[in-house]
Amino acid sequence: MLVLALKLTLTPVLIATATLAGRRWGGAVSGWIAALPLTSGPVAAFLVADHGARFGAHSATGSISGVAAEAAFCLGYVWSRRRGWPLALLAATAGFAAVAAVVEALPLSSRLPSPLLPVAAGAVAVLTATLAVLPREAEIAQPVAPPRWDLPLRAIVATALVVLLTEIATRLGARLTGLLAVFPLYVAVLAAFAHRAEGPAAPARLIRGVVVGLFSFVAFFFLLAALLGRIAAPAAFALAAVAACACHVASLRLLRLV
Repeated sequence: MLVLALKLTLTPVLIATATLAGRRWGGAVSGWIAALPLTSGPVAAFLVADHGARFGAHSATGSISGVAAEAAFCLGYVWSRRRGWPLALLAATAGFAAVAAVVEALPLSSRLPSPLLPVAAGAVAVLTATLAVLPREAEIAQPVAPPRWDLPLRAIVATALVVLLTEIATRLGARLTGLLAVFPLYVAVLAAFAHRAEGPAAPARLIRGVVVGLFSFVAFFFLLAALLGRIAAPAAFALAAVAACACHVASLRLLRLV
């Protein structure tokens, strides 16, 4: 019940915050906010409480390895955006599924220094390469005024999808749970709505912000995977959160540069 309450509470808050920030500061900032592990982090805490630190560490490693699949989602959407949001979303999901299937087959664990360090380094390399190939889209001076139902509908759709996906994922084991937990539902909802309202340039700006923000995601789950089972779980989560926040603040400068 606590996990369900968390999903029902944090999801609409995050979607609303990211949407309003995008309207105020641009789509890239919206994606940058959506990349934070504001729901996957607390869900990881509940997984540790229910299944123990070892399960949590494996799930965190799966989340880091899933960044490659998330990057494939971002690239698939951006490269297909000229064909409309339904096909772009389909291409992005297919890209995520293909890369996730490959990652799921890899013999990964949470041991240090291998393979956790190579997995994290690989995630950073993938994000860096993704940033390099993403197209640059200038922010529009006067964004389209959204209808009144836009924000509530975004929150409802995102919450329904989060509840459905995570309820299925928790039945499938630690690694697959970690991978499915990073399926970019928030990005999918935000990109599709922005695409529909403002055209194909809008999701490209949003997704660039997402990729920049994902460096903080990697920092959070790397420390979590490294520390769970070695120190008390609350301390591990606290240190991971501090590292993610510091990385996110630093990435804001990167967002302005790229």
